[in-house]
Amino acid sequence: MRFALFAALALVACGKHDPETHRAPAPPAPAAPARGSAATPAPPDPKLYAVPAGVVDKLALREVVRGLDRPVLITPAPGTRRLYIVEQRGRIRILDDGKLLPDPFFTIDHLSDGNEQGLLGVAFHPDFAKNGRVFVDYTTRDLATHIVEYRATADRIDPKTARELIRIEHPYSNHNGGNLTFGPDGKLYTGMGDGGAANDPHRNGQNPKALLAKILRFDVDHPQPEIVHIGMRNPWRFAFDTDGALYIGDVGQNLWEEVDVAPPSTNLNFGWNIMEGTHCFDADSGTTQADCDRKGLTLPVAEYPHDEGCSVTGGRVYRGKALPQLAGTYFYADYCTGLLRSFRWSPDGIRDHWDWKPALDRDAILQQVSSFGTDADGEVYIVELTGAIYELVPR
Repeated sequence: MRFALFAALALVACGKHDPETHRAPAPPAPAAPARGSAATPAPPDPKLYAVPAGVVDKLALREVVRGLDRPVLITPAPGTRRLYIVEQRGRIRILDDGKLLPDPFFTIDHLSDGNEQGLLGVAFHPDFAKNGRVFVDYTTRDLATHIVEYRATADRIDPKTARELIRIEHPYSNHNGGNLTFGPDGKLYTGMGDGGAANDPHRNGQNPKALLAKILRFDVDHPQPEIVHIGMRNPWRFAFDTDGALYIGDVGQNLWEEVDVAPPSTNLNFGWNIMEGTHCFDADSGTTQADCDRKGLTLPVAEYPHDEGCSVTGGRVYRGKALPQLAGTYFYADYCTGLLRSFRWSPDGIRDHWDWKPALDRDAILQQVSSFGTDADGEVYIVELTGAIYELVPR
């Protein structure tokens, strides 16, 4: 790997360091196959700009909490002002009015402990305040992803109420995806990596029957998986905007990291392993190639090369009130280098593609960014695997 910290601690790595060769059984057939997009958009505008002084001068990073154990997610629950923090090794902590409560919301043992495995996601039902339904994503030592429903109060999950929605086996120990979120349609979405190793050896990315390398959704009352988007490598954190657009950070292989956007009510093919970013990919050699068939593929809206980072962390669109000048701005980062960038997206492309690192993070406090989150007001938080969480706040 390019970075020593990446080899030692990488949570969202490209997976070249996990060469297991045992094969998992074939996954169950999906409820509906995904469709590729009819058009191939133009490549993203490579131009990156410094944040205008009138914007960056009004923004700061405020430390919210530190001392966490490998946090990978922060999220609110409907009906409460609390924030819930997922720790990869098996706990969900509660942040109440800026203070960590001593008792965890959830604890689970016997998880797989690989760099990219463990407790990876939680999502609260939109009617959680009334029905207490909460959904958890974790991986076990048999290399399987489990998505499990529990009943809970605002203080704790009752482990005796567990109901498994699905178990998805992986052929290798990396590229586990793991994000959970409810979409504007009221269904539960998750992202699955391609199964691991390198170059997608089982060709799950373009297999419309495999559940790996996909964005899936469930009607949680009738949890048959439905494939929504295909051609993902390792979708590490995705989020819906208020208009229903889905923003996805998809971790690259050897050369390119990408951010994808799916407009509402679309079923897209994001190209892996035909493409790495906007570049044709040769799965046999693990390098880019001169040409390939791009018909029906949707290219990323933003990408960056591995001399700038090596593992994208998908972010959030700002919809808060404290920083109105940032309305509609999508933030994303890189796990390895701590780059922090943003853009505004429309169906015509992106604009205001800004590089925040030089002005906002001169002291390089952003290290190993594992996730972004929002609170009940739409304010944006940045999570570090090293144990700290920051909020974007007015200066």
